[in-house]
Amino acid sequence: MLGDLLSNVKSAISTIFPSGIEITSIEFEGPFVVLYTKNMDIIADKPDLVKMLAMRIHRRVVIRPDPSILLPQDESEKSINKIVPKEAEVTSIYFQPEIGEVVIEAKDPSVITGNNDFILNELKKEIGWLPIVIRTPPLKSKIVDDIRMHMRMVQEDRKKFLEMVAKKISRPRSTGEHWMRLTALGGYHEVGRSAHLLTTDQSKILVECGYDVANGGTPYLNMPELLPLDSLDAVIITHAHIDHSGLLPALFKYRYDGPVYCTPPTRDMMTMLMLDFIKVNQSDGQKSFYDSEDVRSMLKNCIVMNYGETTDIAPDMRMTFHNAGHILGSASVHIHIGDGDYNIVFTGDIKYEKTWLFNPAANKFPRIEALVMESTYGGHKDIQPSRSDATDLLVSLVKRSMERNGHVLIPVFAVGRSQEVMLVLSDAIKNRILPEVNVYMDGLIHEATALHTTYPEYLNTALKFDILQEKNNPFLSSFFKIVNNSAEREKVINDPEPCVVLATSGMLNGGPVMEYFRNWCDSASNSLIFVGYQAENSTGRRIQRGMNEYIYIDKNGVQKSVPIRLSVETCDGFSGHSDRNQLINYVAKMEPKPSVIILSHGDYQKSIELASVLRNKFNIDIKVPNNLETVRLI
Repeated sequence: MLGDLLSNVKSAISTIFPSGIEITSIEFEGPFVVLYTKNMDIIADKPDLVKMLAMRIHRRVVIRPDPSILLPQDESEKSINKIVPKEAEVTSIYFQPEIGEVVIEAKDPSVITGNNDFILNELKKEIGWLPIVIRTPPLKSKIVDDIRMHMRMVQEDRKKFLEMVAKKISRPRSTGEHWMRLTALGGYHEVGRSAHLLTTDQSKILVECGYDVANGGTPYLNMPELLPLDSLDAVIITHAHIDHSGLLPALFKYRYDGPVYCTPPTRDMMTMLMLDFIKVNQSDGQKSFYDSEDVRSMLKNCIVMNYGETTDIAPDMRMTFHNAGHILGSASVHIHIGDGDYNIVFTGDIKYEKTWLFNPAANKFPRIEALVMESTYGGHKDIQPSRSDATDLLVSLVKRSMERNGHVLIPVFAVGRSQEVMLVLSDAIKNRILPEVNVYMDGLIHEATALHTTYPEYLNTALKFDILQEKNNPFLSSFFKIVNNSAEREKVINDPEPCVVLATSGMLNGGPVMEYFRNWCDSASNSLIFVGYQAENSTGRRIQRGMNEYIYIDKNGVQKSVPIRLSVETCDGFSGHSDRNQLINYVAKMEPKPSVIILSHGDYQKSIELASVLRNKFNIDIKVPNNLETVRLI
């Protein structure tokens, strides 16, 4: 109960805080305990007090200023500009009076947040407001601007929502027999529409809510175990791909109004992909599962967590995100059940190899009894080239086309693969392995790349150091060009100079990539390089298998055909998923080892083949449930 928690907080404050600190109000917002005080200056000088309080009450603590000590906004803005060094390059300042915060957007936030928070503490003392520092995207991002504006507009409603979440988290625990079960609602014996329902005797959470783009499949959201939707304590999204998050706004359309836990990049990235999903459905004449208003409702309810941060999500559940190495912000989620009763990890999609973008997936946890793991490439033949070999092959293929004065077309998905290819090309050009040619980005690629520049903390150690310490951001290289519209696209198509184009969609099933392909496919000087998976029945797969003529309908409704003479190449090794060996090594080096592994996100045969080797190698109980099957874990 919140009353009991309030008593515990007051008791801890009286023990830990010096008598000179006046706490004027204690509130509860989601997983946070919020303290309002007139002594921001004293607390700013004693940050360990807040850490000690959080440890004592086992909750995350936020300190906010009492409204009576806030300096007027115009005076505060002058003080901010005076205290914050010009090197931070502040681009905007806006105040949130409802919660006593001032948000400072800066091109280099580290100038403000570094040096043991010295500048932050000076600001707290001077203006009273709680300073929140965020990065100005180095690449202009409409999605980031829109999300930040929306979150400012819904601040009052969001505060009420968080108070509701706090009450739900703090409800009394049951005293009977404790149990836990996992129900497969999608993504088992298949890839797509991932959804896992985790139920205990006290709570219920949904991990993932994806849509199967290839087959049009949705999770089994009408199952009695899930309904009514307001019985859910929370939804957790491991990463932004549509097959993991694409149906989430539909929950809000049908009156789910609970929290969504994800990392900050995942929130932004999935919003971008969801809005594009609506747009694509409308352009294809299909009815969308939800509209932009449902996406905005989802945004209001997102509670973002960084890697390593732990929070309560239900009366008997605590959650921590860990790096999954798959795409920007992708996470494996560790859930602690009860008072040490059980620990379960959902890997999401993982890459257990250092890539151009990310560190390998984390596989060290405080405790783990059950592991729900992807098996996309678990088949005995699913061995991929290393990132190093894939890099060498891609560079050699591009170089060969450049020597023919040809154009290179690389179909890509907007998120992840695009940015890795950009880094490979940037490195090769800067090291003079490739000539300095224009590399064009068409489709959502620029917006996705802008998100990567907004969250460099989520990139691998070396890349993060280059960007934050060396001030060398490869995504900002001068040879990367944005194609903003059809007129610019036509100009690129008709330019006789050699170039590289990265364009969506990745399987040539539509999108801007098709215009380049139609115009360039009849020349043997040009190259088409696949760096991603081509699904059965996709145009990309048919071209890989030797299709020699492309038939299409022009804008006037006339059927036309064009011969395919360009060089068709496939460069494996850029997948964001672990191959079979990496999946086995992920388990081999996991600490501690789980007692049971549940395989999902893989075709049936691949899951079965991976289950066999894991069972024989590690003597662990392996389960490969069907969709709609329930596994009891306690």
